[in-house]
Amino acid sequence: MSALTEAQIDVSTPRRRTRSITLRIGAVLVGIIVILAIVSLFWVPFDPADTSGGRLEGPGSEHWLGTDKLGRDLATQIMIGARIALTVGLGAVAISAVLGIAIGLVAAFAVSWVDDTISAGLDILIAFPTLLLAMLIVAAQGASLGSAILSIGIAMSAIVARLTRVVAKRVLAQQYITAARTSGTSWWGIVWRHVLPNIWPTVSVSLALHFGLAVLAESSLSYLGLGAPPPNASWGRLLQEAQGTVLTAPVGALAPGIALVMLVLGVNFIADGLRDIADPTRRRSR
Repeated sequence: MSALTEAQIDVSTPRRRTRSITLRIGAVLVGIIVILAIVSLFWVPFDPADTSGGRLEGPGSEHWLGTDKLGRDLATQIMIGARIALTVGLGAVAISAVLGIAIGLVAAFAVSWVDDTISAGLDILIAFPTLLLAMLIVAAQGASLGSAILSIGIAMSAIVARLTRVVAKRVLAQQYITAARTSGTSWWGIVWRHVLPNIWPTVSVSLALHFGLAVLAESSLSYLGLGAPPPNASWGRLLQEAQGTVLTAPVGALAPGIALVMLVLGVNFIADGLRDIADPTRRRSR
């Protein structure tokens, strides 16, 4: 083994170890939120609507994180908020994936004028901030958890569509696609056997990042009163309710804020690890 090869191994080993640690930290952070959400399906410390606790009580043996300004148990609200955050993230990502991949593939396979028209439409949608577009859709449909999921998914689908179009066109330019066409493979067969398997690693990383963006968007909508209405305990709504008492009862704002940061940061760590796995060139260039 040459000295250069040994040096490359010595340099790459710490980097692989660092990426592995990042991926594990992300999995732990997200895992904690997932456990809270699953447990909340079967058990919570108090009924979400129970206001028998003292107003703005501090953390204690009965109320682990204290109570909010209405006397509700804050730990219960955080657990239910975890379930809402994961529901919104998964639902919005699923909608954006279905719409975005479908539109992107149509643009990649279409003739030039159709491709140009779709691309122009996507550019217009992407020019609008995701939160602003989601606010417009929610305002038209009414505030609800379903409207928040649908609006965020639609708003993010344009970004997924443009990415899908770009990577799909790269795949379609390869020689094995020409060989598949020559052999008589149908367009659907080309999409299923060649295009989707090759674009999925790149698209999946983008969807992982969009999960965190969807959670932040829903929290922002709830903070503005356009998200899941009461008694749904969205973290964004908890932050909005606690802003007036942040100095006298800081746990009411810190708890949902920390939970939100844990989930988003954990998902971003996982997405970064997936990016390294999906793109060997990027790993070597680091």
